[in-house]
Amino acid sequence: MNCKLIITFLVSAAFMTKGFCQPTPGSEQTEAVLIIGGIAHLGTGDVLENSAIGFRNGKIDYVGNARSVDRARYDEVIEAKGQHIYPGFIAPNSTLGLQEIGAVRATRDDAEVGTFKPHVRSIIAFNTDSEVTPTVRTNGVLMGQITPRGGTISGSSSFVHFDGWNWEDAALRTVDGIHLNWPSTHHRHRQDGSVDIRKRKTYDQQYQEIQHFFEEAKAYEAHKFQPATSPRDLRMESMRGLFDGSLRLFVHAEDVRQITEAVHFKRKMGVAHLVIVGGYDAPLVADLLRDNEVAVMVKRVHTLPRFAEDDVDMPYRLPKLLEDEGVLYCLQNAGDMEHMGTRNLPFYAGTAHAYGLTYEQAVKSITLSAARILGVDDFCGSLENGKDATLFISEGDALDMRTNYLTQAFIQGRTIDLDNRQRQLYRKYQTKYGAPILD
Repeated sequence: MNCKLIITFLVSAAFMTKGFCQPTPGSEQTEAVLIIGGIAHLGTGDVLENSAIGFRNGKIDYVGNARSVDRARYDEVIEAKGQHIYPGFIAPNSTLGLQEIGAVRATRDDAEVGTFKPHVRSIIAFNTDSEVTPTVRTNGVLMGQITPRGGTISGSSSFVHFDGWNWEDAALRTVDGIHLNWPSTHHRHRQDGSVDIRKRKTYDQQYQEIQHFFEEAKAYEAHKFQPATSPRDLRMESMRGLFDGSLRLFVHAEDVRQITEAVHFKRKMGVAHLVIVGGYDAPLVADLLRDNEVAVMVKRVHTLPRFAEDDVDMPYRLPKLLEDEGVLYCLQNAGDMEHMGTRNLPFYAGTAHAYGLTYEQAVKSITLSAARILGVDDFCGSLENGKDATLFISEGDALDMRTNYLTQAFIQGRTIDLDNRQRQLYRKYQTKYGAPILD
C-alpha cells in the first residue's frame, strides 16, 4: 500500500463516525431553574450543605440555603439531595479543538510556521465538532483556554465554552493573552561519565531577539494615535494589550533561571500581567512571584519528576507548596496527548487534594483560581450571584474517577447533552459482554 493510500485511510478513519452523532448545542434558557438540596462547592473555597442554586436567563440569581429560598419563583425545581454541585471546571493552556488525532497531520491545527507570531489567533481554528470535546464535558470540564503551540511567540489564546455551533458561538473571550516560550538558559553537559550544568551558547542571542521584539512593540504602543494613513503592523497591534493591561503574557517556563528571567523581563518591559505556565521550580522562587503578582499554571501533576534526585511525588505536591507560599495558581494538562487527556483535569485536582490541599482548595484550583488567572472571573469560575450559570451536578465526588458521574450540566443556563462516543460504544458492547448498564 503506497503512502498516499495510507494517508487517505487514516484521514477517512478519523472522520467516519458511523453510529455517533455529535451532541446538539443546548437551547437558550427560557424557564427559571432551581437546584435544591445538594452539596454546593462554590469554587470560592466555601461549601454549602443543603444548598439552593437558582438561575434564569443564563445567570445565577440565588445562592443560599434550601430552607430560605422561595421555590415559587422558579419554573423548574431539581431535587439534588445527596448529590454535589460544582461550577464548570476550566481547562487552561489546552489544545482541545485544535487537534483530533495526533498521528494524522490533517487533524492537527495547533501551530503555525514562524518564530514571532502574536497575531495568530487560535480561536479561528477551534473545532466545535470535535469528538473529544463531549468526553471532556462528561467529567465536568465545560470551559477552556484554547492555546496555540510552536515558535518563540506561539500566538494568542482564546477562552471558550464547550457548547457552540461554531467558534463564534463558543468564544467567551476572543483573545485573552499572548504565549511566549522562554528559551532554555542552561543544559546538562555529559563528558567522561560526569554531568555538569552549562549555559546554552544560543541563549543570549535568543533573549536579545525577544527583547528587541518587545521594545518594538512598546514603541509602537507609544505611537498609538498615528495618522490613519500610517501603515499598520498586525504583529505590533496584537501586542498592545500587554502594556495597557487588557491582555496577559503567558510565559512557558519550568526552571528557576527561566522563571526569574521572565519576572525581571516583565518589570523591564512594563508588562502588566505575567503568568508562568509549567513552573516546576516555582516554589523555589515563591517570594519573587508573590511580590510581583505573578501567577502559575502548574505543570501536569500526573507526571514524573524532572530530575532523578527529586522526590517521586514532587509533581503531586506542587499545588500544596504554592498554596502555602501564597502564590496564585491553577492546574493545567499540557503534555503528551493533552487534548484527550483534558478529561482527567478533575482527577489532577483530586491528586493535589490527596497530597495536601483541602478539598475546597482543590476545587478552587480548577474553577475560580483558573478564572482569575485568565481574567474571566467577573462572569465565571464560581457559584455566585450575577455569574454565568455554567455548572453541573454529580452523583459523587467530581474529583474522584471512581464516583464522579454527572447527572446534569448547564452552560450559560442551557441544558447540555452529556452523551459521547465512548458511552455509545459502551452501550453497544455491554449486551455482548454483560457489562453493567450505564445511563
